[in-house]
Amino acid sequence: MKPTEMFAQVGSVIASVMFAWAMFKQYCPYKLQEYIDKYSKRAFTFIYPYIQITFNEFTGDRFMRSEAYSAIENYLGSRSSTQAKRLKADVVKSSQSIVLSMDDYEEVDDEFQGVKLKWAAGKHISKTQTVSYYPVTGREEGNEIKVRNRQRKLYTNSGSYWRHVVFQHPASFESLAMEAERKQEIMDDLLVFSTAEEFYARIGRAWKRGYLLFGPPGTGKSTMIAAMANLLNYDIYDLELTAVKDNTELRKLLIDTTSRSIIVIEDIDCSLDLTGQRKKKKEEGEGDEKDPKPKLPKEEAETKQSQVTLSGILNFVDGLWSACKGERLVVFTTNFVEKLDPALIRKGRMDKHIELSYCSFEAFQILAKNYLKLESHHLFARIQELLGETKMTPAEVAEHLMPKTISGDAMVCLESLIGGLEKAKEDAILKAEEEAKEKEKESARLKAEEEAKEKEKEKEKAEEKEKEKEKAEENAKNQVKENGFCENGNAELISKEKK
Repeated sequence: MKPTEMFAQVGSVIASVMFAWAMFKQYCPYKLQEYIDKYSKRAFTFIYPYIQITFNEFTGDRFMRSEAYSAIENYLGSRSSTQAKRLKADVVKSSQSIVLSMDDYEEVDDEFQGVKLKWAAGKHISKTQTVSYYPVTGREEGNEIKVRNRQRKLYTNSGSYWRHVVFQHPASFESLAMEAERKQEIMDDLLVFSTAEEFYARIGRAWKRGYLLFGPPGTGKSTMIAAMANLLNYDIYDLELTAVKDNTELRKLLIDTTSRSIIVIEDIDCSLDLTGQRKKKKEEGEGDEKDPKPKLPKEEAETKQSQVTLSGILNFVDGLWSACKGERLVVFTTNFVEKLDPALIRKGRMDKHIELSYCSFEAFQILAKNYLKLESHHLFARIQELLGETKMTPAEVAEHLMPKTISGDAMVCLESLIGGLEKAKEDAILKAEEEAKEKEKESARLKAEEEAKEKEKEKEKAEEKEKEKEKAEENAKNQVKENGFCENGNAELISKEKK
């Protein structure tokens, strides 16, 4: 048989098989196809000596990327670079190295405890990638590589979903304007928490911890959160409560957060009415009865903007659903801690309360070192004296220490700070004097009101006595007219009236 005839016959057979297969797929019932496919695969296993385990890249609700798949991808990075012919490369901004992974339809051989393994990356119509066998040691090593190369993210909520950007805040505890002892105490607390998984499991508590940061505006609460995230290498979930529709949506957002993260609610006293919500419910109900006027559609929409309650926040912090993920910090910030409901910030919910107050001299020294690269200067003594006499936040001090000239002369910055402190001191004195005057005026006004009230009372008493006297005289006159004498013995009064 000639080669051309042989190829013609082979082509004819292949075409016939393809045609038969196409007709089978087109007209054979789906159930029958499923039945044939099931038993053909079962028969194939008798001659196929391998066990295959598939890991999908996207699994779970809303197609979240599988953590197992990411760990495998990192684990195979170094191995695939020596065996695979086609690789995928990615550059991580927070890392100085290129991350390599297998491209689609590549295979890598490996060995685990004497067992030969074959890693294969494939692609299905659903665009998911699969990898075959995955040992425990590979998972641990892959997770370590992932932690080293991971990009930390800053999340914010949009409705019931999280959106994120790469988190690249440079804040650190070393550059934080705070006393060294307090910084070390906070750092130790954070580091102990991050390694306390077994401890929390032993005492039967969820692996989470609450932090309350409070103090005047400009004292570094947001910078503290960034420093915490950089120290622990955690992601940040910045939760905007006013964008959450109700408690159910809040719970869904909580479930969608990951481990090794910080959940932040900034200015919680302004986010929702959590200062006295339980006390106001009854008053609001009474107000509705007194004002039967129906609300306009716009007003009704505004009132229904967020139905998150104090109870929902409490359950979010330490309810049953708060234990759905481990190794998480919950951080609240506020400028007015006294306005918050005590149930929200009690120990057990907010485990550690950190007050960030006005700038001290030690905090100023850190700022001077960071901004001006100065550890000592002859003007420091004057600045220390002024900081002890007036209040200025670290943010205000930092603004004065910003370079004022192209040359970056430190003297100009320090003199600017001294001028600002002296002005703040004068303003504080003037404010105190004005408050004293206002207090004196208020005291004088209250005293005048008290005196007027006393005079009014005395006048009312005198009028009452006069009325009683007139009434007594009227009674005496009536008795004289009726009986010819006065039963009360007021003869002198009667005789005078007769004359």
